[in-house]
Amino acid sequence: MARRPAKAGGSIARGSGVALGEAVFRSLCEALQAGSYRAGDRLREEEVAQRLKVSRTPVREALGRLAARGFVEPAGGRGLIVRNLDISEVLELYAMREIMEGAAARLAAEHASAPEVDALRDIEQAFVEASATDAAEMAREMARLNRAFHEAVCRAARNRYLDNASGELQDWIALLGPTTFTVSGRPSTSHGEHHAIIEAIAARDGDKAEQLARAHIREALRCRLKLLQRQ
Repeated sequence: MARRPAKAGGSIARGSGVALGEAVFRSLCEALQAGSYRAGDRLREEEVAQRLKVSRTPVREALGRLAARGFVEPAGGRGLIVRNLDISEVLELYAMREIMEGAAARLAAEHASAPEVDALRDIEQAFVEASATDAAEMAREMARLNRAFHEAVCRAARNRYLDNASGELQDWIALLGPTTFTVSGRPSTSHGEHHAIIEAIAARDGDKAEQLARAHIREALRCRLKLLQRQ
């Protein structure tokens, strides 16, 4: 079956102060995170350049950076394809994610302001409300809010290096395909886990926040492995 065409989004905004190659690279990374590109999708310089309304030179630079990070690989002389991670890479990825999410929750318990805790609760309330939509839309919206939740925890941790590393992990997670919120029961269990993490952060209990965050990622891995077994 032919794969649907991948999309990188709209044109690149000029005059932002960001070098064109960097802007294209960021756009492609955002497309990965949004699920616009998935494992097996083909990326061709000319097509990406047309979509973003730029020349092929910054696209070539951006694709080279994606290849250097291992997100894409050669496709037999016909451009590049988004990589498909094998099971060992998935396990390694979630092992690092467990460590980093745990550290972020611990640091957030030490540094989060009251407005930041309130923002986490608002995100989680929106997560609950997303369950009222149809199944396909619910999974997409929950995945988006889940990213927002983890990004907010990481920002509250007040550690720029952790924030940068977590962002790169999110790019890798985007290569895994369908969200774990398509697994039966995962939305409700994830909500309970998020709620407990928020309360531990609000209580300034770093030990508990870290333990809960790590357990949350272990459960996410369990659901991810279920999805991989279906493929």
